[in-house]
Amino acid sequence: MYREWIDILQTTPLFQGIAQENLNTMLECLKPRIKRYKYREIVALCGDPLFGIGIIASGKVALTKETYSGNRIMLGILNAGDIFGETAAFSSDRIWPVTVIANEDCQLLFLPPDKIQGNCSNICQAHSILILNMLNILSNKALLLNKKIEHLSAKSIRGKISSYLLEESRHKRETAFYIQMKRHELADYLGIPRPSLSREMAVMKKEGIMDYTGSWIKIKDILALERSIE
Repeated sequence: MYREWIDILQTTPLFQGIAQENLNTMLECLKPRIKRYKYREIVALCGDPLFGIGIIASGKVALTKETYSGNRIMLGILNAGDIFGETAAFSSDRIWPVTVIANEDCQLLFLPPDKIQGNCSNICQAHSILILNMLNILSNKALLLNKKIEHLSAKSIRGKISSYLLEESRHKRETAFYIQMKRHELADYLGIPRPSLSREMAVMKKEGIMDYTGSWIKIKDILALERSIE
């Protein structure tokens, strides 16, 4: 039943190191639900009961959160192979911490957390790998959250932009790269009004600190970016 998803699932950090035959057996045990969503369709609402750990089989989803004033904060964009909901799945209060929206037509698999916590006598070694992978994912998510706090704690708009671009450059190990968020999504993510973001990026381009075309970014003066967040 799940064989058509095996290739994409093997690329996910959750199933890393699990052989294909064991993975297929594991999926028969876990019995994930398969759901399809249209572009901009709501997958889950912040505060609603969590119904599973999501795995993106195809497409993209956006993670967002509404402020008390009604503004939406963009927390990130996830692609095929990424997972979401895992940080709340093993908490005492299993509710969605964010709103999840289809960023394009997508197909999602939802794994029941209780079955991940349990064990399967048929493939206990593979299940142990699964649990270790989940711990690794949760640790990495905590580190990413710390990075976002660093971006948001910058005192100026330029500082927030610089912090984000430097982190992306370190992660990709390149000074020229594509960012997966559109301009308005990046503005939401950094907590900056979109006109202010565009205006500051244009000034930074004019000063020769960076260059960009659409989602393509080239850092030309790393030292200037570093000075902006000091």
